[in-house]
Amino acid sequence: MLIRLLRSFLAPYKRLLIGVVVLQLIGTMAALYLPSLNASIIDDGVAKGDTDFIWRTGGVMLAVSLVQIVCSIAAVYLGAKTAMSFGRNLREAIFSHVQTFSARELNKFGAPSLITRNTNDVQQVQMLVLLTCTMLVAAPITMIGGIIMALREDVGLSWLVVVAVPVLAGSIGVVVMRMGPLFRVMQTRIDVVNRVLREQITGIRVVRAFVREPYETDRFARANGELTATATSVGRLMASIFPIVMFIMNISSVAVLWFGAHRIADGQMQIGSLTAFLTYLVQILMSVMMATFLLMIAPRAAVCAERIKEVLDTDSSVVLPTSPVTELHGAGIVSFEGAEFTYPGADHPIVRNVSFEARPGETTAIIGSTGAGKTTLISLIPRLFDTTGGSITVDGVEVREMDADLLWSRIGLVPQKPFLFSGSVASNLRYGNPTATDDELWAALTVAQAADFVKEMAGQLEAPISQGGTNVSGGQRQRLSIARALVKKPEIYVFDDSFSALDVATDARLRAALKTETQDAAVIIVGQRVATIADADKILVLEDGEVVGEGTHEELLDSCPTYVEIVDSQLSAQEAAA
Repeated sequence: MLIRLLRSFLAPYKRLLIGVVVLQLIGTMAALYLPSLNASIIDDGVAKGDTDFIWRTGGVMLAVSLVQIVCSIAAVYLGAKTAMSFGRNLREAIFSHVQTFSARELNKFGAPSLITRNTNDVQQVQMLVLLTCTMLVAAPITMIGGIIMALREDVGLSWLVVVAVPVLAGSIGVVVMRMGPLFRVMQTRIDVVNRVLREQITGIRVVRAFVREPYETDRFARANGELTATATSVGRLMASIFPIVMFIMNISSVAVLWFGAHRIADGQMQIGSLTAFLTYLVQILMSVMMATFLLMIAPRAAVCAERIKEVLDTDSSVVLPTSPVTELHGAGIVSFEGAEFTYPGADHPIVRNVSFEARPGETTAIIGSTGAGKTTLISLIPRLFDTTGGSITVDGVEVREMDADLLWSRIGLVPQKPFLFSGSVASNLRYGNPTATDDELWAALTVAQAADFVKEMAGQLEAPISQGGTNVSGGQRQRLSIARALVKKPEIYVFDDSFSALDVATDARLRAALKTETQDAAVIIVGQRVATIADADKILVLEDGEVVGEGTHEELLDSCPTYVEIVDSQLSAQEAAA
């Protein structure tokens, strides 16, 4: 999975990668040539007292060192550029792909996991690319070149290389193998910490209202403790690598000096050659250490790559048409014909056999008990879900055959849970119409009964809005969301229980103002309060996903027991409150 991901997203940077390899090759060869030159200075210059030879060879060493420095800097630059570009493209690909997901896929992964995959997981794979370009490419070159150069200096000590390299690689390999499963657990536990933290921050008011701070603190402490325990286990294994490397390297150095001294005493080796051989052995072992160090990072990157590919390989259940309809000729007629929807794995459809038509200039209301399928039903219009049976048409065209942008441009949706983006009041209102003037914004705010409180905010239209709109009340968020839909001026308005946080008087004024503003559009309202939907041109009563009543308020009072039950329960509640 890791190789597939790297192959896909590194393909545009082949030239840069070739440049990294060439520069690393030249730089590594220069580094390997330096100990040989140093040996020549010792054996042919210092030992013989030839000062000119020392100066000449020293000059060559200086030139070789400059070549090594320049190549190393250039290789690191190109490697860093490649890795950062790879990370940027991968994050963009994940973000763009997630934008195509329906609510089904979003619920499957969950927001905390998607955030982790697009940040921490991408960072781990990006780090592997960076270290590969800056370290791993040079490691095999150093290892092979170092062995060749060491043999040139003295074949008699080569058995030390044969022993030291496998021992070091095997020792670190055992540690790396134990770390792989821990990395997989650690990424999952990062997801859990993100989820718990997100829930606590989002639901801080509920936590405080029920005095659950100690419980939530303990819950976060457990999640954090599990992550810490796993990270500590990984840290212990990582900490053991450096002592292992240093132990084997020091033992090998002692062995080279011990056996090399005997060869020098026997006249089989010169002092300069011993110095060069020792340097080459250290370089070989360091290259093995770098390679195994990257192998240590590779398991975590592989786990992250699997999680990333899981997102990228997940196709949306809302499939875009290959030859979409790009034009509509009509004013926004929405028609349901035997529409049905079943959640994956469910035994029964949540919405079934729903047929009705919402026409321009009319208000169609949907009411029913909690869990009756009201929100799911209207989510089928903008294709947040796709029907599993029947069809939905807009101006006679099946929504699954329409261009997605065309469909969404026709709909102004005010969701059940209004969400505002960080920015200003104006930036949120212009979300559906970036070219809207200030006068148009104020007109929409006036209709939505939001102009008064916006005028009282510091900066008015430029007043800051925090992420999620947490710096305004629930009722204010709803009214700003309604104003955002009004600024868009769509042919179809869909209000999903968008008046629940408003008091009765504000609700009445808002609905009266909406009549004039939306007189040429089709309006679909999901409501819980009878007072909100009583004056609708057509009311649908949902029960267990089916339409059990259709008509005006007066007609349903005479013909629909379910509607009468809803009306009686709300009137009784109002009378009790009075």
